[in-house]
Amino acid sequence: MSRFIIYTSRHYDKLIRALLQHLEMVGITLLISVALALVISLLIMERKKLTEWIIRAWSMVYAIPSLALFALLIPVTGLGMKTAILVLVIYNQYILVRSFTQGLCGMEPAVLEAAEGIGMTKWQIFTKVRLPLALDAMAAGIHIAIISTIGIATIGATIGAGGLGSILFDGMRTQNAVKIVWGTVLSVALVLGANAVLKLAEHKIKQKIYHLTDNV
Repeated sequence: MSRFIIYTSRHYDKLIRALLQHLEMVGITLLISVALALVISLLIMERKKLTEWIIRAWSMVYAIPSLALFALLIPVTGLGMKTAILVLVIYNQYILVRSFTQGLCGMEPAVLEAAEGIGMTKWQIFTKVRLPLALDAMAAGIHIAIISTIGIATIGATIGAGGLGSILFDGMRTQNAVKIVWGTVLSVALVLGANAVLKLAEHKIKQKIYHLTDNV
């Protein structure tokens, strides 16, 4: 216990820096991932066969172990956070594109017919009906992507990306139990905290969707 207290008091700044680096990596990854997945989903959502092929292709990429994908990209993009973010964005596309297209295309045809029946344009149907009703599936996909990103970002420390993985892997390399504990505790706390916030957000979204459905 004394070693734990001594290390924490002397190196709390390193722990905070690693946590902030991890949050930065996850935040940048999610912004790029969601934007890219949304563009792809909008381009393919009316093409069922193309959607199936693209999701199948992303699923094959998703099956590649993260360390292997890091190794493949290092000769091109080098070591560091940039490569880690690129890998994380690539992994997220399977999760996000699948959930976005399912949400945008998976609603009851009767709902869309009702919207057309009252004279809505295609843009109005998309913004006022299709997109709001797809938010539940989209939010679920983003939820999974965030939790997955937090976990895989830890492995990014193996290529010099920083984050909580740098504390954890350094502890394993030097057999420092205190570093291992801190790296593990902070990683788990980040996942649990993000999971709690995301579940609350999904609950709020579902309430709005039920309200919208009642009005359609």
